[in-house]
Amino acid sequence: MEPFISIRGARKTYGKVEALRGVDLEVHKGEVVLIIGPSGSGKSTLLRSVNRLERLDSGTIYIDGDCVTDDKADIRQIREEVGMVFQSFNLFPHLSVLENITLAPTTVKKVAAIEAEEIALRLLKKVGLSDKAQAYPDQLSGGQQQRVAIARALAMNPKVMLFDEPTSALDPEMIKEVLDVMTALAREGMTMLVVSHEMGFARAAANRVIFMDQGQIIESAPPDEFFTNPKEDRTKRFLEHIL
Repeated sequence: MEPFISIRGARKTYGKVEALRGVDLEVHKGEVVLIIGPSGSGKSTLLRSVNRLERLDSGTIYIDGDCVTDDKADIRQIREEVGMVFQSFNLFPHLSVLENITLAPTTVKKVAAIEAEEIALRLLKKVGLSDKAQAYPDQLSGGQQQRVAIARALAMNPKVMLFDEPTSALDPEMIKEVLDVMTALAREGMTMLVVSHEMGFARAAANRVIFMDQGQIIESAPPDEFFTNPKEDRTKRFLEHIL
């Protein structure tokens, strides 16, 4: 089966720092891949390269057969099809929850306002926030804001969802509500690349865990194997600090 996401020879430098050093990765449709590693290992750079927030120095990335790293690639279309959720929620404070979710579908995809609202209300129900449609971001907890950010990304009907440490800015009691939404997405078959150190999510929803260090993939395995029987010494040392 052809991979849904194919990354080949991805390289990226910032000055003298090699953020990515020839990364190869294949992700199949419906697969959930969790990426872990120390700060500065290249996790976020890799993720941001998939939807062209970062431009590779060399290498290629294909999504569903389309080369997103091609100079002629339609970056706007790429970002329509690749949803991304960041550490910070990035909601527009002057817009209601409903307006935050409907803004991109109506302005970018030219979806009719009434249809966009129907989609937004359905997604708010999905993330457990049906009663917050008319609220403003500053009236919500961090966990609620992040769930709105997920709904906003889903409103574009993406092929792939990218999560860059989506719970790292949250208080501990709010983390579960976000991870529950992500786990439900995984079970519905959404293709997902997730940068996170939430091991509970890894065990509940990930098909594979990847460990990165110094811009390279050091180890890749299913969660049970990865956490109980890591092969590489560098992986073992890292896991000793986080488990």
